[in-house]
Amino acid sequence: MLRRKIYKQLCDWKQNSNGRTALLIDGARRVGKSYIVERFAMQEYKSYIMIDFGNAPREILDLFTNESSDLDLFFAKLAAYYSTILHKRQSLIVFDEIQQFPRARQLIKYFVADGRYDFLETGSLIRLKKNTEHIIIPSEEEHLEMFPMDFEEFLWAMGDEVTVPLIRKCFEQRIPLGQTLHRKIMNDFRQYVLVGGMPQSVLAYQNGKDFAASDEAKRRILRLYRDDVAKFAAGYEEKVYAVFDGIPGQLSKKEKKYTLSSINKNARFRSYEDSFIWLNDAMIVNACFNSTDPTVGLALSADYSTEKCYMADTGLLVTQTFMDKTFTDNELYKAILFDKLDINEGMIMENVVAQMLRCNGHKLYFYSRNDNEHRENHMEIDFLITEQKKISPIEVKSANYRSHSSLNKFNKKFSSKIGTSYILYPKDVMIKDGIVHLPLYMAMFL
Repeated sequence: MLRRKIYKQLCDWKQNSNGRTALLIDGARRVGKSYIVERFAMQEYKSYIMIDFGNAPREILDLFTNESSDLDLFFAKLAAYYSTILHKRQSLIVFDEIQQFPRARQLIKYFVADGRYDFLETGSLIRLKKNTEHIIIPSEEEHLEMFPMDFEEFLWAMGDEVTVPLIRKCFEQRIPLGQTLHRKIMNDFRQYVLVGGMPQSVLAYQNGKDFAASDEAKRRILRLYRDDVAKFAAGYEEKVYAVFDGIPGQLSKKEKKYTLSSINKNARFRSYEDSFIWLNDAMIVNACFNSTDPTVGLALSADYSTEKCYMADTGLLVTQTFMDKTFTDNELYKAILFDKLDINEGMIMENVVAQMLRCNGHKLYFYSRNDNEHRENHMEIDFLITEQKKISPIEVKSANYRSHSSLNKFNKKFSSKIGTSYILYPKDVMIKDGIVHLPLYMAMFL
């Protein structure tokens, strides 16, 4: 059994909504939506019905299509079909894989107004226009995003529930953990980076710390994603494949902005824009946009034609990088486990920071300015977040980094807007030159 933080959010919704809204959980395929929702239904309700629209029988689809006007009869037939007694205000009806049958989603308005039961929906690819263009999105629907397991959830799966509270205390007080403890946590963190946060991969690894089994689980997920592209991006699937397959190569460059010329020397953003949007809407990637003038706000100055494209799960990135080879040929496993990453493989740590920031509720932005004639204006900041109405720049560095000239130039240029500046790296907590240096795993608290 995998413990997930989203469970508390489900309980909060149940208590606060009290039937006045339905809840839609949106997340990438295989992120664990159906599992956690059914566990919630079993533990928090007297009874529940879970309808999987990916495999729903014709009788149920006909019920939604032709017999939804009489709700008394509708619910009576639903209960009879699933042999489940429904209790007023004590039962939950789950629409799993709702994107497969948008008609059911449109009816949420009337089900919620009826007030008898609670309604919860799960969906992948739910934001794609293809899955919403023929329905009116119900205003009675709350929306919750679900991400791969974070580092703390991974540690829970490994039987460790005490480490993260200690890390949080050291983060809040800005004090080092000490060499021995930090080394142990970094070792656990490297395992998390390799395995990732997809539940099937974590469960495969959990049984004997088997990286090979984890890798095979991730390969199955990546093949599933490619099947989804063929099904849901029909007409421009080849461009989606090209962008998706190019992610490891793009991230391995010093400047990680996605350069379309590497796909095709004549490629233009406008012809590939839908491909980036598709991958982002499917929650397969985490898009990070260039905020050209952070003084007016990160989103307001975002250049959506200039982006970095991170994998939503770093474990999947590790496997995707060597997808055409066997697990035993994947050199990243050895490099990460033994802390031997070279400069190009540093993309893995930048990707996991992006994943952790996104999981913590941040939209992703970076700052990039090229000025070859005036080098003092040339700078690249990995991430920008907002803390207490101030901009906090974040740089991801290796253990042996020697300088942070871009960070210094950025802080000078935008001094009136700067809050705390962070460097995330593989070493322990340190404050130097007014910059807070944090171990990579503390990105979870930013």
